[in-house]
Amino acid sequence: MANVILFLNSFFSYLLVFVIIVALVIVACVLGAKWRKSSDAKNGGTGSPVLPDTVDLKE
Repeated sequence: MANVILFLNSFFSYLLVFVIIVALVIVACVLGAKWRKSSDAKNGGTGSPVLPDTVDLKE
């Protein structure tokens, strides 16, 4: 019985660490997207690459 309790204690400990890491990754992604949008707004960019209107094909 003691081995089962030790196993569950270890399992839930690692599960808690995993959940904390996943939460930190989600927060980092949300903050990164928010900061990118505000940076694009300050610089006047749209975040998409600038493409030419026409393409000249020389034959």
